[in-house]
Amino acid sequence: MATKFRLQVITPNKAFLDEEVEKAVIRTTQGDIAILHDHIALVAPLKIGQFTVINSKNKRFATIAGGFVHVDLDKTVVITEAAEWQEEIDLERAVEAKKRAEERLEKRRMEVDTLRAEMSLQRALNRIELAEKK
Repeated sequence: MATKFRLQVITPNKAFLDEEVEKAVIRTTQGDIAILHDHIALVAPLKIGQFTVINSKNKRFATIAGGFVHVDLDKTVVITEAAEWQEEIDLERAVEAKKRAEERLEKRRMEVDTLRAEMSLQRALNRIELAEKK
């Protein structure tokens, strides 16, 4: 059995996850990284993407909305704007969010916050992609 480490995922609204895990795979701005027990110390920015939590034969998938990961000797902490387990994703709601973001981006008027619309589109696409993997 692999050695475990403590993984915490924290959002502004709640502690999304706080448990001992064998492996975590998370998307940084430089690509996906796998974190195991005794991983080198690290702080890295995260992209809007997915992460995987692995214990024995159990894999769980979730989305994250950017943020940072901090790995040290005692634990790994992910700080993100939002996180959602695969089974909690409301696919219909994500598709609607995607449509709204695309409509805002099509308008490209001065009153449209393009960066905000692009981020909203990325989050919706990420949620749709993970939800459709079921």
